[in-house]
Amino acid sequence: MKSNYHFKFEDLQVYQKAMDFGEVVDALVKDFPNHELYALSSQFRRAADSIALNIAEGYPGLDAQFVKHINYAIYNANECVSCSTKAKRRFYISFEKDEENRKLISELTKMMSSLRRKTLERTNP
Repeated sequence: MKSNYHFKFEDLQVYQKAMDFGEVVDALVKDFPNHELYALSSQFRRAADSIALNIAEGYPGLDAQFVKHINYAIYNANECVSCSTKAKRRFYISFEKDEENRKLISELTKMMSSLRRKTLERTNP
């Protein structure tokens, strides 16, 4: 069901993909061992969710503020790479699942870098 109240940042494809990635990670970590509940599981979920959250948080601000939040979102995406690698090394996920995560993160990072570049070009023509 679609909300009657729409926010402009929700139209950004990168935001939508980041929201989807957060759900992928949330489902993924449910299979991690219980001892990771407040460790890697939590860290991975928070980093994945923070990608979309930072895009949304920075969107209504000035261009410089938006760029800062895009950078934070990229840092969160990089953190997700480390979390996925840790999960693979601990045998919580397969090599194939790690590759899927890396592909999604790579797509997100490229989109965010492009958005950052376009925002900076608008600011500094």
